[in-house]
Amino acid sequence: MTIQMRALLVHLLTATGAVFAMLAMLAAVDAQWDLMFLWLVVAFFVDGIDGPLARKYNVKTNAPEFDGVLLDLIIDYLTYVFIPAFALFKSGLMDGWTGWFAIIVITFASAMYFADTRMKTKDNSFSGFPGCWNMLVLVIFALEPNFWVSLSLVSLLALAMFLPLKFVHPVRTERWRPLTLPMALAWTFFAGWAAWVDFHPESWAHWGLIVTSLYLTFAGMAQQAIPERAARG
Repeated sequence: MTIQMRALLVHLLTATGAVFAMLAMLAAVDAQWDLMFLWLVVAFFVDGIDGPLARKYNVKTNAPEFDGVLLDLIIDYLTYVFIPAFALFKSGLMDGWTGWFAIIVITFASAMYFADTRMKTKDNSFSGFPGCWNMLVLVIFALEPNFWVSLSLVSLLALAMFLPLKFVHPVRTERWRPLTLPMALAWTFFAGWAAWVDFHPESWAHWGLIVTSLYLTFAGMAQQAIPERAARG
């Protein structure tokens, strides 16, 4: 198989995320939240592996007919933003005006963030919260906090999208990657587990989600607070 064909296959792999997004949306319309999140977790996994493959096979050079970055952003908006926001609204976990507030803020702020040319830092981390609403909404489904807690989290993370706060990229941020990458894989495992058991309140997956989510949320800010030279000893 030629390098050009392998590069094209990477684009095709990325495009499967659109199929998984549609399957997740169909499940969401029928209020099958566990199935919806299972498809979103599959899409999240694909999103995690297509980037390294794209760099390995240099898709910009070997398959330039397709814009992999644009393709990835389109699918990310569906799976990270649009479908999770819909689920949060229709599930009733944020009822009344709080639900309307959430879907308007999440979709509007994310559209602006995804178009922001300053979203990546020099070390390939994200500048501001990267719009991973699928992760937040899944945790809300699992833990079912008071709607005021959910409202506060949505508001703070929407604001954090446009603040000079660093959020790690699980694959591309080199600093602490030996810990960050396993944490991201563990989050994916716990998310799939939680959805598989239909968010049973006694599932140990919930504790795994809490620990891994806290790390992935605050690791970048910790890196900002701890100078790299000091971190190296």
